[in-house]
Amino acid sequence: MPGDNALTLSVGELSGRLKRMVEGEFGHVRLRGEISGYKRAASGHAYLCLKDEAAVIDGVMWKGAAGALAFAPQDGIEVVATGRLTTYPGRSKYQVVIERMELAGAGALMALLEKLKAQLAGEGLFDPARKRPLLYLPRVIGVVTSPTGAVIRDILHRLEDRCPTHVLVWPVKVQGEGAAAEVAAAVRGFDAIAPGGPVPRPDLVIVARGGGSIEDLWAFNEEVVVRAVAACSIPIISAVGHETDTTLCDHAADRRAPTPTAAAEIAVPVLAELRHTVATHAARTNRCANRYVERGRERLAALARLLPKRDALLGPQRQRADEAGARLDRGLSARVAGARGQLAHAAGALRPAVLARQLDTARGRLDATWRLVQSLNPDRVLERGYARVTARAGGETLAGAAAARAAGAVTLHFRDGAVDARVERPATKTYVPPEQPSLL
Repeated sequence: MPGDNALTLSVGELSGRLKRMVEGEFGHVRLRGEISGYKRAASGHAYLCLKDEAAVIDGVMWKGAAGALAFAPQDGIEVVATGRLTTYPGRSKYQVVIERMELAGAGALMALLEKLKAQLAGEGLFDPARKRPLLYLPRVIGVVTSPTGAVIRDILHRLEDRCPTHVLVWPVKVQGEGAAAEVAAAVRGFDAIAPGGPVPRPDLVIVARGGGSIEDLWAFNEEVVVRAVAACSIPIISAVGHETDTTLCDHAADRRAPTPTAAAEIAVPVLAELRHTVATHAARTNRCANRYVERGRERLAALARLLPKRDALLGPQRQRADEAGARLDRGLSARVAGARGQLAHAAGALRPAVLARQLDTARGRLDATWRLVQSLNPDRVLERGYARVTARAGGETLAGAAAARAAGAVTLHFRDGAVDARVERPATKTYVPPEQPSLL
């Protein structure tokens, strides 16, 4: 308008002035309200609204502040948020940057607890039918707890007093940022150990923490811990807090212990009592065995008294043996008499005259055979002027001229001795002796 001297501002300049004014005036605020529209971005930042019956304000928690929360924010929970007020020029709105957030009193925390408990119970995670019996005498026990607190010392001392056992400790944080994730990872880690590997697989797992407020124990109420405990295939004892403290981890575990020391007492029996029990059972077993032996001996004696006497049992057998012996004597006598008759008959056939005649016949046959052998002796013809030719090297008799030529050096055997000779040239005429008549 003419005459209007108001300063003309750009949209960005106005947004900048508003931002500086709001942040300067509300640099630190504490707001109480109910969470609505909570969501966690992939970047790790969290976005939500805080509302009451009169108004709604947007809120944002950067990644570091969101990860440090001791509980999991959910819609409908009343909280107290601490932070600073700022503007978001891109959408011309203001919002609170939340740096810290707590539940608005124990009532709100218990309401959150009851809501999560009802949800998990509806899924059957607390069903008594899912709970498994504990091994009576575990060889290896896994413990999920802080390695520096008094809890682990109490557990180890109690186990040492009752029954020394191999213990594997998985150190974790038991409260604060990341505690729930570490506890859940430890439970899953024990469950992932393969049997027979370099690290022994626990037969029992104890999840333990000392006493504290509900905020201190809140990590054991987190859904990630409850689901890990419920899904573990190894039986678990939950020993979180004192006797009056109860967490959702206690409901999901197979057994709840009022204290960590009580968890050690539940895990193993007293070794001395176990030895006494074994000795008592052994004595009872021996007495029972001896009682059975004594009763058997008594029954055997009673039955023996009912048995007939030895003479009554063996009398008929003895009589039959005597009769068989008498028949044996008579049979042997008859057999010997028959053999004697046969021998006499055979002896009558062996008369000296018959034997002499058979001997003369055999002697005549032997003389004829000997004369035939003498007539066939090759050296007998040497007495009539013949000679027998043998090879000087081998001594075999040479029957022809070809064999003599092949031998070369020969020996001539005469009636009165032998003469060595050598075949110089072949003979001009081969002499064939007349065929001798057969002497057979």
